[in-house]
Amino acid sequence: MGNFQLREVPLLSRVGADRADQLRTDTDAAIAGWSTAALLRVNPRNQVLVAAGRVVLHDAGELRDTPPPDAVFLGRIDDGRHVWAIRGALQAPPGTDASLLDLRATGDVFDDVSAQLVSSAIALLNWHENSSFSAVDGTPTKPVRGGWARANPLTGAEEFPRIDPAVICLVHDGADRVVLARQHNWPVRMFSLLAGFVEAGESFETCVVREIHEEVGLQVRDVTYLGSQPWPFPRSLMVGFHAVADRGQEFVFSDGEITEAAWFTRDEVRAAMAAGAWNNGATESKLLLPGSISIARTIIESWAETD
Repeated sequence: MGNFQLREVPLLSRVGADRADQLRTDTDAAIAGWSTAALLRVNPRNQVLVAAGRVVLHDAGELRDTPPPDAVFLGRIDDGRHVWAIRGALQAPPGTDASLLDLRATGDVFDDVSAQLVSSAIALLNWHENSSFSAVDGTPTKPVRGGWARANPLTGAEEFPRIDPAVICLVHDGADRVVLARQHNWPVRMFSLLAGFVEAGESFETCVVREIHEEVGLQVRDVTYLGSQPWPFPRSLMVGFHAVADRGQEFVFSDGEITEAAWFTRDEVRAAMAAGAWNNGATESKLLLPGSISIARTIIESWAETD
């Protein structure tokens, strides 16, 4: 009961498109595909439009003859078309029954291709908006490599998207109980896994032990890797683990991030899973769990469904 694996690939880790990274340095080839390319629009709130289970893609050639300077190249989809993304207002094509999607809230409404395109687009666009100047000398930089790097026009030095690794861990007793915790700004009764950013000079496993002790005062052992997921808000990579803790330990909230934590039984977690996610109106549930877009939900479900 204490050992388990992820039952499925987390939503934002799924691969459905060809990243076509060779076209990032073949600028002419990438631009040549613009006239027939698909265009993904992401608004300033990192929202997109979804229709019929897929993210809405526009015809890039209708926007202009060549890619705008701030467009980012995402790769190729099954029909061979290139896909680019830009920041801008959302507008559904005529006759399209589209709805607004906030990736933080849910992502199970669209397919693997859409998940890959949207997560990559949001990560890259967020990075460009916050990385306009060289980190070395403050010189304004410009996008290169199809938006996958920025170059200093004076020195030619390139900077690449920064990714902040963070661990997320399910703590259990090796049997039938799991620790779930709640931050002070979360809805009442919403609990999730413990997580934190990796510090300089620290391994993932060491970070798990440190963060859990800092947040809830527990000492854990048998730290085991499960899987990972990009989380582009703004630029994280969530690295999932599970670990074992003795239930006799007292919870201590020393860093101010966690308001409460408790041990929940497998049956209680299964009941919460049946009630749905925190944002679907399951107000009568004793326990509310994170939505399907998060690797936290995938880890929790994988543990709960272990026989």
